[in-house]
Amino acid sequence: MENPSNTTKQLRTGWASWLAKASMAALLFEAVSGLAVTFSPFHPAIQWSVIVHTVIGAVTLLPLAWYCWQHLLDYRRYAFSHIVLLGYVGLLALLICSLSGVVVTWQGLLDIRTSGFWRKTHLISTFATLGAILPHVFFSFLRVWQGGQPQAVFGYAAQTFGATVVGILLVVGLAQFYSGTRYVNEFPKDYSYLYGTNRPFAPSLAKTDSGGAFDARSLAGSVTCGTAGCHEQIVREWKPSAHRYAAMDTVFQGIQEVMAKQNGPESTRYCGGCHDPISLFSGAKNIFAENLTGLHGYQEGVSCLSCHAIRETDVKGNANFTMTQPREYLWQWQEDGAGKVARDFLIRAYPEEHNKLSKRMFKKPEYCAACHKQFIDQEVNRVGWVQLQNQYDNWAASHWNHKGDPKKTLECRECHMPLVDSTDPAAGDVSDYNRTPGDGKHRSHRFLASNQLMPLALKLEGWEEQVKLTESWLQGKYEVPEIREKWAEGAIVKVALNVPENVAPGEPIPLRVVMASNKVGHDFPTGPLDIIQSWLEVRVTDEAGQLIYSSGKRDEKNFIEPGTFLFKAEPVDQHGNLIDRHNLWEMVGVRYRRSLFPGYSDTVQYSIPCTVSLAQGPGVPPTDKWQGDQKVEVPAPAQAGQYTINVSLQYRKVDQFLLNFLFGETNKLTSPVTEIARATATVHVKPKAQTAAPAARQVALESASGR
Repeated sequence: MENPSNTTKQLRTGWASWLAKASMAALLFEAVSGLAVTFSPFHPAIQWSVIVHTVIGAVTLLPLAWYCWQHLLDYRRYAFSHIVLLGYVGLLALLICSLSGVVVTWQGLLDIRTSGFWRKTHLISTFATLGAILPHVFFSFLRVWQGGQPQAVFGYAAQTFGATVVGILLVVGLAQFYSGTRYVNEFPKDYSYLYGTNRPFAPSLAKTDSGGAFDARSLAGSVTCGTAGCHEQIVREWKPSAHRYAAMDTVFQGIQEVMAKQNGPESTRYCGGCHDPISLFSGAKNIFAENLTGLHGYQEGVSCLSCHAIRETDVKGNANFTMTQPREYLWQWQEDGAGKVARDFLIRAYPEEHNKLSKRMFKKPEYCAACHKQFIDQEVNRVGWVQLQNQYDNWAASHWNHKGDPKKTLECRECHMPLVDSTDPAAGDVSDYNRTPGDGKHRSHRFLASNQLMPLALKLEGWEEQVKLTESWLQGKYEVPEIREKWAEGAIVKVALNVPENVAPGEPIPLRVVMASNKVGHDFPTGPLDIIQSWLEVRVTDEAGQLIYSSGKRDEKNFIEPGTFLFKAEPVDQHGNLIDRHNLWEMVGVRYRRSLFPGYSDTVQYSIPCTVSLAQGPGVPPTDKWQGDQKVEVPAPAQAGQYTINVSLQYRKVDQFLLNFLFGETNKLTSPVTEIARATATVHVKPKAQTAAPAARQVALESASGR
């Protein structure tokens, strides 16, 4: 600025001009608040700075543009000098700064995220503006001082700096007036420290970085992640997922109640780290707590924040992770109104704190291992250490793991969180070898696996789609294009039959069923094998379609018939009694366990009697046989014909005995049964003269047909 003349035109932008003072005050406040936002730690006052900075910028944008135009007109005829040069440079930088500020504000209010390019442009142009305008004003001040008129400059400086200070005080006052939710990070007064005050969450290995409780609200509120127009698709995927219903799972609730009655409510903390972390960390798994859970934890299970706020994990299992309490944005839990608009704008325009919730560690199988690996030790069963489900070590020792070679390795997220088309801000990724920042996809948060029962039983929002996709997943029909080159095709477990082409009349049919783990990343089945059941259902029919032989049928009460081949485990307590109510806190070992390791096979042998069905008519008369004092008719040996053998591998998440135990004998709840795979073979019955003792045939898998 030059020393103003007494003309009206120059007074509009001279030292005494109110327009000049207001413009400089706005620029100073915008500079101070903007730099505070950039370099100060996350704090309510800084969030208020974002809001006030944006409001002042919007309000003064046109007056500032008018001032710059008038100032340019006032001094355009002055001789070129370093002061004039700085003025032009500052004007150009200010134009870029204002334009980028408008774009960032527009994106923060109306878009799903702000552009990193425009935020950086806004910051760099701010430095350029300050670097030009401050020297411009300083040299102008010196010229006026040397001209003997310092009083004009002193008045200008005092008023502009004073207005800037008022703006700063306004921000401080607003932060005092409202600084967000005041969390109460305290355990209930009657909280039981059964394992010592240094292990408040034991026997779970989960812990907080503070060592104390977290207010339940600080880890809840998952729905609000979808009300900002940002993660709507991810929240829809999460709502019917196993992570969401982990705590409200009725089977889990029933088992937890039994455990609390037997061992005390503190024992249920063992389950809480994985099933119900919000309740665990808020101290709700305590005496006198209804359902041993708080309202938020019961509704959300593994919420968005209870996953994304984990700081570190350990492959020991049993929820061996450390949780940090996320710092809150103002109005974070507001779902409508002006507070929601302000919250959304803050997250988009000031995203650094929010971005901390996304970490590279989420991509590693070791992150999943914290919960997907389980054991019982002496603190729980009063005897000693016993390994339970262990998906992580299964995977780590399998052919799917090629350490250091991501192009060959299949990780947990690549299967269970396949890529889906997305408009979400989380779309795109530069850190995966087969992805790009602009691929328009995100990882599904449905966490597809094997539980159809709970979405169906709870009727969660979107449950129909979840059940449908889970069935497709179990049958190996769900395609994951991005890993097609390294993942197998077809059923998750393949089934093949080895049978002779012909048998003589009266001879049994030797049937050998081979099951091979085809595309499962860990044991099949996996999880709590004391309640999960996967079995072979065998049906043999004659040419008339009459049933000759069967195994693996379910009766009218949904129990599987005795003698059926089953993949499952039978744990026992220290007295040898069967653990059949998922009372794992009493488990000391297993008396039977059968499952398929990744890439391995298992074989089952059957001997099927070759007889004529009574329903076939008068072809061959039956023989008489006495059982006690009862005479029964036994089908006679077949003379000729053809048998069709159908073998299917079935799966259900929870056995009927446990459901009836938890919910009563009149319980109508039953677990859906999914056919994993099916194979069919035909055997001809011929007289010995026509039978040339052919070699056994192996019949390959047919495509699975769901039920």
